[in-house]
Amino acid sequence: MADIFDLNNKTAIVTGGNRGLGRLMALALAKKGANVAVVGRDEVRNTEVVNEIKHLGRKAIGLTTDLTKIDSIKNMASKVIEEFGTFDILVNNAGTSETKFALEVTEEEWDRVMNLNVKSLFFCSQVAAKTMKSQGHGRIINIASVVGAVGDVGICAYTASKGAVINLTRSLALEWARYGITVNAIGPAYIETEMNQEELSNEKVRNKIISKTPLKRLGTPEELEGAVILLASDASSFITGQTIYVDGGWLAQ
Repeated sequence: MADIFDLNNKTAIVTGGNRGLGRLMALALAKKGANVAVVGRDEVRNTEVVNEIKHLGRKAIGLTTDLTKIDSIKNMASKVIEEFGTFDILVNNAGTSETKFALEVTEEEWDRVMNLNVKSLFFCSQVAAKTMKSQGHGRIINIASVVGAVGDVGICAYTASKGAVINLTRSLALEWARYGITVNAIGPAYIETEMNQEELSNEKVRNKIISKTPLKRLGTPEELEGAVILLASDASSFITGQTIYVDGGWLAQ
């Protein structure tokens, strides 16, 4: 019987793919057979992940890209096509946060979060969808968050951006379904990564988060592997416009 999770002969682009959740998802897709374009601002880190993927027997390239600039995004997509012929999967993982109370957030800080978390995600999706439309299929996977659904204190720019990602996922799914493109999101709860390491090093904050999580622990990056493989593969061919929450029961409360 065919493996419905098989990604052989597929090519994936993973933004923010050189560290944390992005690195894990890039490797997870490669383990299932995909070739991967690792997109990130740190060339050294890109190369490290590219080498890890090549050690798995897959093809990979690293691309240093400013994802807040549309011309840079177009150039990135062109380089992927030049290297692999096309691409089938886009994982919009690149993102940032700002830990500040709402009364203290500056215009510059707000724009920085929105530009990377929302603007870049939209234009990466738009550029990718043009290629996917021409070939009649494609998978777009956005990384959202539980706090995009329920909000939180001290990270208002981040929660607003992730709320936008969840609704943008729905809208793009509706527009692009006719082209054979599915658009879904993954909404993690608190997963230990480099981005939130400082926040989670505060024992009081850490214990508060754990106490609010029904499974009574933080998530691990590896626990997102199943969701990204599902949404990238033929196993999700009739799933679109959805956000899969990997949250330890957070939103069930």
